[in-house]
Amino acid sequence: MKAGAVVGASVFLNGLSARANASVEINKTKKTDYRVDEELTSFEDATRYNNFYEFGTGKSDPARNAQNFNTDDWRIEISGECNKTGQVGLEELIHGFDVEERIYRLRCVEAWSMVIPWLGVPLADILKKFEPNSRAKYVAFTTLLDENRMPGQKRPVLDWPYVEGLRMDEAMHPLTLMAVGMYGKTMPNQNGAPVRLVVPWKYGFKNIKSIVKIEFTEKQPPTTWNIANPREYGFYSNVNPEVSHPRWSQARERRIGDFFKRKTLMFNGYADEVASLYAGMDLKKNF
Repeated sequence: MKAGAVVGASVFLNGLSARANASVEINKTKKTDYRVDEELTSFEDATRYNNFYEFGTGKSDPARNAQNFNTDDWRIEISGECNKTGQVGLEELIHGFDVEERIYRLRCVEAWSMVIPWLGVPLADILKKFEPNSRAKYVAFTTLLDENRMPGQKRPVLDWPYVEGLRMDEAMHPLTLMAVGMYGKTMPNQNGAPVRLVVPWKYGFKNIKSIVKIEFTEKQPPTTWNIANPREYGFYSNVNPEVSHPRWSQARERRIGDFFKRKTLMFNGYADEVASLYAGMDLKKNF
């Protein structure tokens, strides 16, 4: 990982260095075994068919409305139940880690899917830097709130800012990724620049974009779609073909670029890796 121009001086907040970062340029990535033997979704489809309501509710709105989204001097606030708090730039957040390429399935709750080569750093590695304490049971994430830069926020289609959360063991799972790019490039604006979450066994709306805050909490944090409609969107939102959305079945999905639908896999095909996280839980109740 090679940093672009760095502006401003480093400061220290509770022992954590924070640097202003104008851009992050990806020149080298580490290949991993985290991949699926399936055809990649085209870059064009992956960047032109998006849900990112901060830039509009239509699938093509984000690509059109996020073109001039400025991510220079991006800051991420770290707070809550951890020993190191403060604000960090993006480069500082991932400093010292290899940027990995991981090819994951992406399953939207709307019953469509993609296969995307992400670039990022295991979330667990990042979180450990901040030394969460024994009271940290969950991790909460918040998207930027700025209606001038994100014009979709001018409309009350959701309770802004967008917020999401994971149980600590989900956040620390090896599959969970903090992504800074895709298809060998830095993250496109419409896909969540400059940094987003990727949790491949959960529905896509759990993969919060344009993150500006990470908070370690003792209690389960609120999540945007659960606030909007708790009957339809649970906290866990694991991909489960046996639990239908109240308005449609989740048993099958349409892979973007394909004509025919295919069966949806339990936990989006990652059951061997993550099913143990939910042992003994009623997955219909804890959807």
